[in-house]
Amino acid sequence: MKEVLLRTEKLSKTFSNGGQLQHVLKNVDLELYKGDFTVIMGASGAGKSTLLYALSGMDTPSLGKITFGNEVISSYSSDELAVFRRKHCGFVFQQIYLLDGMSVMDNVLAAGLLTSKDKKKIVEYAKELFRAVDISEETQNKFPTQISGGESQRAGIVRALVNSPGILFADEPTGALNSKTGLDVLNTLTEFNGRGQSIVMVTHDMRSARRGNRILYLKDGSVLGECNLGRYVHGDKERHEKLATFLTEMGW
Repeated sequence: MKEVLLRTEKLSKTFSNGGQLQHVLKNVDLELYKGDFTVIMGASGAGKSTLLYALSGMDTPSLGKITFGNEVISSYSSDELAVFRRKHCGFVFQQIYLLDGMSVMDNVLAAGLLTSKDKKKIVEYAKELFRAVDISEETQNKFPTQISGGESQRAGIVRALVNSPGILFADEPTGALNSKTGLDVLNTLTEFNGRGQSIVMVTHDMRSARRGNRILYLKDGSVLGECNLGRYVHGDKERHEKLATFLTEMGW
């Protein structure tokens, strides 16, 4: 039986929009499992990113409960959530938030040293991660403005992983990339998932979604259905067809 890594109970999020209440998430009951590559899909406005931010402690729910391991993070203060994110979460976004005034390596070390004062250990692990994503030492010493978008996003993944997070959260990580560099990023995420890294990714892109072993489909703030694809295998046509059929059934 899979180990439950994160659980939600009656998770709800409501915003006030011009005096009107907007229910973005509605009583979401969900379990995420260790080692899974979970993909969240749905139409625009379905609540995908809102769910991702709530699960990761970047936002707080209006109602409901979120449990990570034995920690009820939905009851945490903003300071407690900040500590939780540093210890347990990695983040990759569509926009690449590397600091232009620091080298690529220093961007990663700045994140690593937030949770560990052992700089030598952090440097060694960062170099290991950079080798895994095929970023040379020369590139590590460049500034973000001197490298390509694909290299920047892969460096962003290294930064997200340098603290060995329990979950890597990715919000449309290939959305701003061309086809080839997007594929490189997907291959990187798939490789780390194969090493046991738990990943939760929001995407509207079917090519990206195929990398997940579990697809959750949101509609109007609720989980309408899920599709289990098993581990990704390159060139698996049945996987594509199964996902396409599922998304058609969901009204995608």
